[in-house]
Parts: sequence; structure tokens; C-alpha cells
Amino acid sequence: MSAQHVVHISLGTHVGGMEKLLVEFARFADRSRYELTFVSLQPRGDLAPEIESHRWPVIAMDKGEGLKPRLVAQLAKTLRRIKPDVVHTHNTAAYVYGVAAARIARTPRIIHTRHGQRFDSSRRQTTLFRGLSRWVDRVVSVSNDGARLTIDEGIAAEKTTTIFNGVDLERFTLVDNRPRGRAVVVARLSPEKDIASLIQAIHVAKQRHCRLALDIIGDGSERQRLETLTQTLQLCDQVHFHGIRDDIPAVLAQASMFVLPSVTEGISLTLLEAMATGLPVVACDVGGNPEVVADGQTGILVPPRDPAAIAGAIQRLNEDPLLVRRFGSEGRARVEAKFCVRKMVHAYENLYSAEAA
Repeated sequence: MSAQHVVHISLGTHVGGMEKLLVEFARFADRSRYELTFVSLQPRGDLAPEIESHRWPVIAMDKGEGLKPRLVAQLAKTLRRIKPDVVHTHNTAAYVYGVAAARIARTPRIIHTRHGQRFDSSRRQTTLFRGLSRWVDRVVSVSNDGARLTIDEGIAAEKTTTIFNGVDLERFTLVDNRPRGRAVVVARLSPEKDIASLIQAIHVAKQRHCRLALDIIGDGSERQRLETLTQTLQLCDQVHFHGIRDDIPAVLAQASMFVLPSVTEGISLTLLEAMATGLPVVACDVGGNPEVVADGQTGILVPPRDPAAIAGAIQRLNEDPLLVRRFGSEGRARVEAKFCVRKMVHAYENLYSAEAA
């Protein structure tokens, strides 16, 4: 039996949680069963060469800003040329353009993954999401919470399934001996990540005579505003902006705790990566976070937009090294059991085959 050709369509191939998963699909695909092509609607990003290093092609459609109706026809032409068995779209933009194009190109099967919670989606966007679903064989969510939202938005339950995100456990090794007083967050600096609440929490902790350093790894539209907030709160000696880093395992190994203050989240890869290294975590009780963090066992869940609650959680960890060690060990075990990237890719491949049957 010849290999099935799967085309992954994403908005871009720049550094981000969903985009990093594309690299994992490239790395861990069963080459005896599947041939892959990756299509980026936007120009080539930093991750395109990494995908290509695994000997899979990347096609960039060079989409500009705004709605581009002609892109549907261009993408359909590309799909007719490469004749995939499966089109797998990732997140909203790829869904809108990719599902329509795959339908025009008569692609036999269409799979979609919603990696987030479709934060701030309008009623019109939700109507479009529901309408396009009639052409999709399966809508995959990365958390059970995401699957619930999918059904609430009018997608048939029988079309909906959950496949948890996963991380490469070989890249992130368990670190036992941790320094004290050094929190880290790895995230896109965008409004929904609410890094401002974390910076304010560092200020609250300082007022309570708990001095913590915070390393912020990532970049985005909120960076200037967050740097201004840091200056206003006189925290420049404690809060450090490092931009995008490519040595995340080393960064996590040098921290004492990981904090994720997002107000919405699917299954955060950075949260999984932190737990895989044995870091205790503090995260907001939103989206898929409760499915990742066992509250009181691998970390602490706090309400969103609550700097005082975040401050209390990080103080608790800072003052209890035994708790840090226990949370870290339990966190690693939880990732091994539920969030391994090889299991994730295998589950998707079984889904492609099930749809083919």
C-alpha cells in the first residue's frame, strides 16, 4: 500500500507553540505510511528550514495582511497539483482558506485542529467556523475544554475529538537541583497571555518582602507596554526581557518555577516543557490548563487577572524547596504519562487512517 500524502496548512512558520508542533509532525511522522507537505499561507518563517531539514517540502503562499479571497483559488490550484489524500489545517486562518481550497480541489479528507480557544472570536467568525465544518471530517481540539467549546459552537459531537499536545521528552530532562528565587515565563507577548499581571505579582511579592527575579522569554506586540510597566513599578533590576531564545531547555533548567498567567489557553507547550524539566508551575485556571496542571500535585492553579493570587502562589513555592521538588517530580511523571509528542503524532496518524477506512 502506498503512503498517504498529508498536507499540513498553517498561517505561518514563525516561532510559536502551534508552529513548533509542525516541526514535531515533520520529525516523528511514520515515513512508511505518510508523505508530508507543509503549506504556509504567509511568507517563509524561521521554522521552515527546520521542517525542510527533515526532508519534507515547505510551500509559502506569501499572503499579505488582511482578507485575500483570491488565495483560496491559488491554494486550490496548489492542492490539485500535489493531490493530497488528507488536508490537515491548523487554527482559524488555515481553516478558512484551507477547507474551502481542499473542497474545490476535491481532497478526499479534511482534518482541522483548533490549538487554542478561538479567543475573542466574533459571532460572524463563529458562524463561518460552523458553516465550513460540514466539509470537514474531524475537528480536533487539543484539550477537552476545547472540544466542549467546539460542540457549543455548533459542531456535531461525532465530528469532534481530542488529541492532547505533546513534547519531546528526550529534549527536556528532569533537573533536580533548582536555584531559589528565579521565576520564568516563555510566551508570546500578546494580550491574552496577560504578562502584565505577572509583573504586577512580582511587585506585590516585593511589597511582601519576597524578592523574586523574573525572566520573560518571548516577544510580541505587548513588549513595549510591559517594559514601561516594569519601569513604572521600579522592577527593572528584577524583571528581565530576553526576547526569543532557541535554548529553552537550558533556560528552564536554570529557573526555580514557571508561571503562565494566560487568560485563555489550549494546551500550552511551554507549560508542558516546564513540567518535563521538573519545574513546579503556577498557571491560571482557564482553558486546558487544569487538564495539564494537577492543582496541589504538580503546581498551583490561580484565578486569571489576579496578581495577588499569583504572588501568593510564587511566594509559597519560593519558601518551600520540598514542595518545589515534589511538584517537579510529579509534573515530569504526568507529562510522560499523558503528553508525549510521539503519542500525539501517532494519534493523528491513526485518525488519518480511520478516516480513510
